[in-house]
Order: sequence, then C-alpha cells, then structure tokens
Amino acid sequence: MIRNLLLDWSGTLVDDLPGVLRAVNGMLRSAGVAELTREEFKGRFRLPYTEFFAEMLPGMPLERLQQLYLEHFPKEPEVVTLLPHAGEFLQFAAATGRRVVVLSSAPLAHVTAQAQALGVRDAFEVMRCGVIDKRTEIHGLLAELDMAAAETAFIGDMRHDIDAGHAAGVVTIATCTGYESAETLLTAAPDMMVRDLSRLPALLGPLSGGDGAYPVATVGALILNSKGEMLLIRTHKWSHRWGIPGGKIKRGETCEAALVREIAEETALTLQDIEWVMVQDCIEPPEFQRSAHFLLLNYIARCAEAQPQVMLNEEAQEFQWLPLAEALRVDLNIPTRVLLDECMRRGLVS
Repeated sequence: MIRNLLLDWSGTLVDDLPGVLRAVNGMLRSAGVAELTREEFKGRFRLPYTEFFAEMLPGMPLERLQQLYLEHFPKEPEVVTLLPHAGEFLQFAAATGRRVVVLSSAPLAHVTAQAQALGVRDAFEVMRCGVIDKRTEIHGLLAELDMAAAETAFIGDMRHDIDAGHAAGVVTIATCTGYESAETLLTAAPDMMVRDLSRLPALLGPLSGGDGAYPVATVGALILNSKGEMLLIRTHKWSHRWGIPGGKIKRGETCEAALVREIAEETALTLQDIEWVMVQDCIEPPEFQRSAHFLLLNYIARCAEAQPQVMLNEEAQEFQWLPLAEALRVDLNIPTRVLLDECMRRGLVS
C-alpha cells in the first residue's frame, strides 16, 4: 500500500518549461553562447543539472550558475501553471490521507512562491528543493520523515527521478507530462508509467484508516524560556495556526528521547525540566492538512539556553515567544489550546 508520495515539481505538477527555457537562454546569452530552441533544450537538458551546464557553460562555478538562473528566470507569475489534473491529484492525495512531499531540483524560493500563487502550498508536508542529485538526497529525506520505502512512491517526469527512486527502493512512477518523452523515460525502467496524473488515483486506490490503519503517536512540548514566555510556532500543516513544536516517535525510542530529538531538530533548542502533562486523542483534526489520527503526548519543559536562539526547520513558517496573556489571544490550533488550558488548570503556567 502506497502511503507516501514524493513528487517532482517541474514537469510533474507544474509546467514551468517556458520560464526555465527563458532563464537558460538568458544565461547562455550572458556568456556569449547561442540560445537553444525549445526542442533543442528538451533534447539536451538532463539532471543533475550540473552535468547539463558543464556541457553548455563549462568551467562556470556552481554559485555563479545559480545566481544567473535566478536573475534570468521571468518574474511574471503566469509563466508557471499547474499541469492538467495536478490539482485534482493533490486533492485525491489529501482525501485519502497520504503524505505528500516535493523533491525537486528547482530553487526553493521559486517553488514556494509558485505553490503559493497556484494555491497548492498547503498540499505538501515538506518541500525539499534546490537538490542537485536526488539519488543521494532521497535516502536522508525518507529517514528524516520516517517513511518506509515499501510504502512510498516517487513520481517524476525525468530519468533522474526514476533513478533516484530505484536508488532508495521506492516505487517509481514516470509521468509523460514534462521534460522527457515516454520513449526516453522507458530507458530508466520505471515501475509504472502514466500519460498524466489523472491515471494515478485508480492505480493507488484508497487508504484504510486515514494516515495508516493505526493512530500515530507524537510528542510535543510547551517550552518556556527564563522569562516564563512560551514558544509558539506557526505552520501550514495546521492551517497556519500557532502551536507547539513536536513530532513522531520512532520505533525503539522512548517518548522523552523522541521529544528531545524532535525539539532539537525543529528549533535547535535543548530541553530541561521536562514534565508530563497529558495525552490527547486527535481524530481527524479539522485544522490538519490531511486526514489523520494522532495520539498527542504533551509535555511542558524549559529551554536550557539562557538566551535561546530558535532556528526553525523547513516545516515551520515563523515563531514567537509570548507571555501567557498574549498567547491566549493568538490563533492557536485546538490541541495547543487544550494543552494550555490544562497547564493553567494545574498551575504550570501563569
């Protein structure tokens, strides 16, 4: 059963070829190299893109290549459009409780802005972009997100995507909507190939029990600093509402060990004075980005740092330290408000 979907961006979910071609030709012009027609570009472009540019602009440093690309990519938002059936497929993934992650070579700033403009940013749990070689990146991504290879598919429009999927042992699905033809894609031996994303819902089918057949156990903490202020984080996963940091417990890990690890990964903070508060049943939370059933193991703790420097990972949008009175006035997600109410009832915060 495929529970996790890794999706390429360019040529798989969006048509950005006009913008990419304009950017590449701008780079070539700046170096005094002849521009490429659309068909010439599609015939010569390949991933990792460093190989393509080593041929077209030999000797140019990677940083300079990336700078020129950003300079020449067109600013008009309409240059990038959702491919036919992409929106419906993302809705299907959400409705069936699948985890959806972007794994792309396109720059993160571009993909994030394009996803926002197209109204699909909230469809993705993580957007791992700016990746040069997906064949090496995919292993760490699966481990980081605790995704089993046997339950994961990588959907892409280029041989490099299929090669990356093979390297990680996931199901590989080629879609003929992008940069490489069906004949070219077949040389990479994908497990499946579809004309477009409209074919996938019937192939993937429904999931029983939303996000898996069993509830997912997670840990989270209301973290206080030396002033008694609490850390709140805003994330698209909870409809852009404010909440506490935390994450899933890994197999073989104690709850407190998972809490310490997750907080370090998400905020770079070290916890001390960890105290158990409560467990919450969180069944089909209306604010969450997809169908889910969580068991939320909630704690309260203090950060060990005297002057805490919070460094958020890519899942979060922003953070703030707030005293209790102000925290109660912000747009909290429901589980965080329940935890805060319990902490007040027990005199753990004031």
